[in-house]
Amino acid sequence: MRDTVGGMGRNLQSGERLRPVDLARGHGLSTQAVRNYEEAGVLPAAARTPHGYRVYTPLHARALRTFLALVPGHGHRTATSIMRAVNRGAVDEAFLLIDESHAQLLDDRRTLGAVESALRDLEPAAVPGPDTSPGPAVRGGAPGGTFIGPLAKRLGIRPATLRKWEHAGLVRPGRDPRTGYRVYEEADVRDARLVHQLRRGGHLLEQIAPLIAQVRAAGGLEPLEAALHDWHGRLSARGRAMLTGAAELEAYLRERG
Repeated sequence: MRDTVGGMGRNLQSGERLRPVDLARGHGLSTQAVRNYEEAGVLPAAARTPHGYRVYTPLHARALRTFLALVPGHGHRTATSIMRAVNRGAVDEAFLLIDESHAQLLDDRRTLGAVESALRDLEPAAVPGPDTSPGPAVRGGAPGGTFIGPLAKRLGIRPATLRKWEHAGLVRPGRDPRTGYRVYEEADVRDARLVHQLRRGGHLLEQIAPLIAQVRAAGGLEPLEAALHDWHGRLSARGRAMLTGAAELEAYLRERG
């Protein structure tokens, strides 16, 4: 029996009977995985022989190819939901799921653009000079840093806003050991300025948090350029994968009739 996966699948007649191994071959899948996909609704329900063996057709092979093509662009969960909807005839529901994925990709692109814009808008000298407020501004015994009032004034926001950002984990100032005042060192000021730029761009605090975490993990803004470049690449790859998945889905819909 010929392999149904890949280019050879186009040569099969619509009434040809296929085994689970015929669908699994070529994708490195187990026959159990194929059966699991059927049970999950990714594949149409298979007919059974009098002895209870599953009988697949080229339509099932097309469904499997379609699902595997949808996963890179939409993710396993959404790809599964798309195939389930198509297989039960709810095509409009499947299209809605696809639209939502595209909307998420667009939102991710806009977020990336906002991050890059915020980084460009940050001045090279991101740290104010030593604070003149009473009490030494120290963390761990080292002099330097600034207090909440001067930093809030520099950013044009209220001190309460900085405290809110701190509560959300976006800035993490230390404390003056003698007065208990918040002390913002260089990295804290950098984070506050980046949060400020992103908030001005309309981003929510929960959207900003993972971006700040990336800055911290990278060790600053300059090393983040490589992460941003990689982010661009991943978004482009998702976009192309969505195109591939759309082509396979269109072929599957035509074959289903």
